[in-house]
Amino acid sequence: MERRSPLYDYHFRTSAQMIKGGGDFMFPAQYTSAAEEHLNTRANVGLQDLSSMGEVDLKGPGAERLLHRLLVNEMRDLVPGQMRYSTLCNEQGGVVDDITVYKFSDEHFMLITSSGPRKKTVRWIAEQAERHPAYVTDITAAVALPVVQGPKSRDFLKSVVKEADELAKLKYFRFMRATLGETEVILSRSGYTGELGYELYTPAEEAGPLWEYLLKAGRDFGLLPYGVIAMQTLRLEKGYPLYGVDITEDYTPFHLGLDKWIKFEKRDFIGRDALLRTLERGITERWVGLVLDSEVPAKAGDKVYSVQDIAVFKDYKESGPAAGEPEDAVTPGMMPIGRITYSNKGYSVNKMLAVAYVQTTHAWPGSRLAVMINGRPRPATVTPMPFFDPDNARLRA
Repeated sequence: MERRSPLYDYHFRTSAQMIKGGGDFMFPAQYTSAAEEHLNTRANVGLQDLSSMGEVDLKGPGAERLLHRLLVNEMRDLVPGQMRYSTLCNEQGGVVDDITVYKFSDEHFMLITSSGPRKKTVRWIAEQAERHPAYVTDITAAVALPVVQGPKSRDFLKSVVKEADELAKLKYFRFMRATLGETEVILSRSGYTGELGYELYTPAEEAGPLWEYLLKAGRDFGLLPYGVIAMQTLRLEKGYPLYGVDITEDYTPFHLGLDKWIKFEKRDFIGRDALLRTLERGITERWVGLVLDSEVPAKAGDKVYSVQDIAVFKDYKESGPAAGEPEDAVTPGMMPIGRITYSNKGYSVNKMLAVAYVQTTHAWPGSRLAVMINGRPRPATVTPMPFFDPDNARLRA
């Protein structure tokens, strides 16, 4: 099955390649080059189509109580105009999806699901809602989601929205209604890049004209569209997990480092007992960041090994800016102790990066490992995430 966003025709005309991704949507891989799109988003403004994300409208007198039971994070202290991130867990503590909740009022919320598990997530929420006076509606097909990201995104949007003064005061993880030309959108200060950025929830039938308007109006701010490869490298540098690649129901928030959003003070939410048992028992593997000593990225599923020995002889780098310099030759241990979930070049930090599930005995920062890339072991070092802007100063810009 192939699904298309309201902006598919633009992507098909202008992108170098279309690839199938989460939710069977066709995504533009890149328009010019992933490196250029990545670095431009870090320096100026990037524009991406994230219409594959799921939008679920939740209304009714029992809506807040339903969210309180479904999500591991606290929802009762949200105020209208505020957003909150949380995981949605099953009875075994496995992550069904990671969710962002928008609060309009005590009886009206919007839930943003990941692209891949959207239908499963909507069914899960609807089944739970049967026990509550709450109404669940999947509105994904009616909503397009252009996102504007980068250090110049605020200045750019202030030049095109009617509510420029209100936008200037909008805090991180807050949202507002805004008007661009004749199009009314829900504009949130959020994103998946680690930059100052905004997401524009747009009526699907108005997405094409709005996209073209943003492209034209953004030229003076260096705006360029970016594809799914740049999205991946941007989120990799920030250590943001992706559902279906890094997040599955086989793992709990503890495995992913998302446990800081679990509020055990809540006495009743799905998965609470299982998560408490995990907290007491501990975990045997953890999702970690790696810096690779390699000219090429690892592939998803590539095995990670402990280092049995650092050879006393030296190989020499054959290509790249470090050609001719010696490199460690590693001897991997006998049994794999982890696997790569995603790897690529971190263009902002100029390093080959990866994320992987690794046994906790080897998951400490500085741990030296080996990753088997194209049949050859390459040195890797466990490195704290995020790799880029660890203080999140750019988000608070």
